[in-house]
Amino acid sequence: MTSFRIERGPFVSAQIEAWLQLDPRFRNWPVVYALDGDEQIYVGESLNVATRFRQHLASAEKRRLKGARVVLDPTFNKSVCLDLEAFLIQRLSGDGTYRVMNRNVGISDRDYYGRADYQKIFADIFEELRRDGLFSHSLPEIENSDLFKLSPFKALTEDQEIVVLDILEGLFADIDTGVPSQVVVQGDPGTGKTVVAVYLMKLLSDVKAWDPSQQVESESPLAEFFVEGYPELLRDFRLGFIVPQMSLRKTIQRVFKRTPGLSPNMVMSPFEMGNAPEHFDVLIVDETHRLRQSGNQPAGPLYKMFSDINRRLFGADDANLTQLDWVKAKSTHQIYLMDSAQSIHTGDVPSHLLKELMTRSDDQHRRYRLTSQMRVQAGEDYVGYVRAVLSDQPPTPRSFTGYDLRFFDDMSEMRDAIRARDREVGLARLLAGFAWPWVSRRDKHAYDIQIDGVRMRWNRTDVDWVNSPTSLDEVGVIHTIQGYDLNYAGVIIGPDLRYDERAGRLAFDRTNYFDPTAANNMPRRGITFSDDEILKLVQNIYAVLLTRGMLGTYVYVCDRALRERLRPFFAAAALETDTSRFIGTD
Repeated sequence: MTSFRIERGPFVSAQIEAWLQLDPRFRNWPVVYALDGDEQIYVGESLNVATRFRQHLASAEKRRLKGARVVLDPTFNKSVCLDLEAFLIQRLSGDGTYRVMNRNVGISDRDYYGRADYQKIFADIFEELRRDGLFSHSLPEIENSDLFKLSPFKALTEDQEIVVLDILEGLFADIDTGVPSQVVVQGDPGTGKTVVAVYLMKLLSDVKAWDPSQQVESESPLAEFFVEGYPELLRDFRLGFIVPQMSLRKTIQRVFKRTPGLSPNMVMSPFEMGNAPEHFDVLIVDETHRLRQSGNQPAGPLYKMFSDINRRLFGADDANLTQLDWVKAKSTHQIYLMDSAQSIHTGDVPSHLLKELMTRSDDQHRRYRLTSQMRVQAGEDYVGYVRAVLSDQPPTPRSFTGYDLRFFDDMSEMRDAIRARDREVGLARLLAGFAWPWVSRRDKHAYDIQIDGVRMRWNRTDVDWVNSPTSLDEVGVIHTIQGYDLNYAGVIIGPDLRYDERAGRLAFDRTNYFDPTAANNMPRRGITFSDDEILKLVQNIYAVLLTRGMLGTYVYVCDRALRERLRPFFAAAALETDTSRFIGTD
């Protein structure tokens, strides 16, 4: 039985006085409250909500809000209220019904006594507020959405918070002294590089807009930047956010459109950044490993645009210039987020330039590493395990307790299992390497992939495919999924990756590789890519696909020899898993 209650009323002085007569806890008790109106909402916590409401009514920004809700519970303490405040802000941001007015003063993931029990109560509070109309979607729908997963109000892990704090301290010192700087943040899949990038954009925008007359109450160390001196350093500052992949870029633009202080125009492709007339003070580059070099562009007109930007920025079209050079030329301070093991295309920035960026060390070049695994519930070891499995020095087969890792010999069975997982928890999708031509792109009635009598089509859209209405019936290619999370991933390792039994090593099959331009040579620069060089990119592709599933990964391998080579590494975990609950068909 829950002990909370929610008081509701208009956001006016008379209502505050009425509440004070009703319950002394409006003056002296930890509570959480929400103020809403005109599609905007503000969430806060306070030990004296009556005084806080009077402060808000004196604010030109908040006095326009019309409705007030106060969550009261005799068992609440400060830690519970901070956690509930963060819980509601994050879900409101992910729901999209209201624009969340809160500044990002720093939301951290802090444990406290009884937290698991309180979070069950939070779900009940959510449902009551949903009945009030503050939310349009269910809790699972929100938590499966990209608006939620990429929200700037995400709670940071301890190592993320330390990295953000160090980055900002160094950045402000460099701005104050007029010294240009570079920051590199490295991290494996699932360590939250994009979360950190979005968080930094919101935090810098909020510090820039902060009014010293406004009171900032937060126990986060990031609140130290909301004092006089820091906003002045950011006056007239121009911020930019670079995302190379179109699908992820469009998703982040949607997030920025729903977030006060941010604008979708801040989120750019490298080409848009290179063509921008202005210079940027800070450019944050997500997925830096997907910046491009001059060859193997995805579309013909981009070759000319690449050359035009080179001439505009450097006075000549040097074929060795890359989009990494553009970022350095167009900004004073750069923050790069990257994982070089996720390079998947011959047109990506060469590995030696990424290595140079990661290893350079001086006062103006700082490096950080994220380690906490936020995506895969198998833990931090899983990513390294997968990468080792896809190498010629495989690890000892092992299981991952609580993670549903399974191997399939029948494509129909794996597709049925993925559909069953989608009915249970949502966000279960089939993924594959680009080992079949995209016939259905021109013939909507055609099928692209046929395995074990199962006919399937590639993704119909390149933008936000994971959430598109037909995605459960399709197979997503690498370009639709890099940077996204799934609950379950059914990964088809196609015939582009084989096992050479005689040589005892993995091999690339060029005849079964259909990613346009991805394996092309660069004759203008005298560069020819060997099968071994493409093999490394294909291994990276499958490592990315195999690390998308938060709750589980299912694997099917097309090549017979490779199937037997990989079976022990993905079948081991199934021995610990009760598979009876996963049986289900359409």
